[in-house]
Amino acid sequence: MCRVLGVSRSGYYAWRSRPPSKRAREDVILTKRIKEIHDRSRGTYGACRIHAELRAEGTRIGKKRVARLMKAAGLKGVSRRKRPSTTVRRAGVRPAPDLVDRDFTASGPDELWVADITYVPTDSGYLYLSVVLDAFSRRIVGWAMASHLRTELVVEALDMAAQQRSPEETIHHSDQGSQYAAIAFGKRCKDEGVRPSMGSVGDCFDNAMAESFFATLECELIEQESFSNRSEARLMVFDYIEGFYNPHRRHSAIDYHSPTGYEKIHDSQEQTLLPERRPLAAV
Repeated sequence: MCRVLGVSRSGYYAWRSRPPSKRAREDVILTKRIKEIHDRSRGTYGACRIHAELRAEGTRIGKKRVARLMKAAGLKGVSRRKRPSTTVRRAGVRPAPDLVDRDFTASGPDELWVADITYVPTDSGYLYLSVVLDAFSRRIVGWAMASHLRTELVVEALDMAAQQRSPEETIHHSDQGSQYAAIAFGKRCKDEGVRPSMGSVGDCFDNAMAESFFATLECELIEQESFSNRSEARLMVFDYIEGFYNPHRRHSAIDYHSPTGYEKIHDSQEQTLLPERRPLAAV
C-alpha cells in the first residue's frame, strides 16, 4: 500500500502515531461551541449569525471556517418561504395617511412602530397573533393572541406597547386591514399619543418590516413545531418572543445585536452624551 501511494513505511507509522494538529484540536472545540449556539437558537441560526455570536464572545474566526465546521457537523440554519396574507380591507373606510413611505429608519426607540397580524395553525384551529415592532431595534414591544380577528386583538397589542414604552407622537404604521381602520383603534391611538399610518393596498413592501418578522417567526418556530391546540401554540409563541427573539436573536440589520442588546447600547451612548452635573457654587 505504501508503494502504491508513494509514501515511506516510516512516514506512514509516523502519521499513525502523530497527535492531531493544533488546528484540528481547535476545530473540535469550536464545533462543540457551534453546536451549543445552534441548539440555543432552536436550530435556526446559519453560519452568519453563529459567526456573530462567536465574535461577540471574543472568538476570532472567519465565516468560511464556521460554515465548514457546520457542514462537517451536519448543522444548517432554516430558510424562509412565502405565507398567505390575512389582511381584509373594509370597503368605504378612509385609511390613515402613509407617514412612512417605505422609509423604516429611526434614530431612536419609539419613533416608529410597525404592526401586523398573522396566524399560527394548530390542530384545533388558527391562533391569531398581532404584534407591534419598534423599527429602531426590531424589538417586539407589544403583542396579543386570540382565536379571532376582531379589532380587540390589535387594540390589546397597542395597549401592551403603550404600557411598556410610554410613546410620544410615535408613528404606528400598519396595512389597511379592517382592524386598524376601525374607529375603536383610531380612538385608542389618539388616547395613547400615537399617530396612525397605513401603507397602500396589496403592496407588502409598504409594511415590509412587520412582514419580515412574521417570515422569521414562521421560519424559526411555526415550521419547526406542530401544535395540538391554541394553548400550546400560545405558550410557544410567548417563549419565542420574550425568551429568544427580543433578548437573544441577532439581526444583521443592527450589526448582529439582539433587539434588547441594541437598545442597551443606545441607552448607554445616550448617557455618555448627557452634560455632566456641576455642583452649585457656594453662596
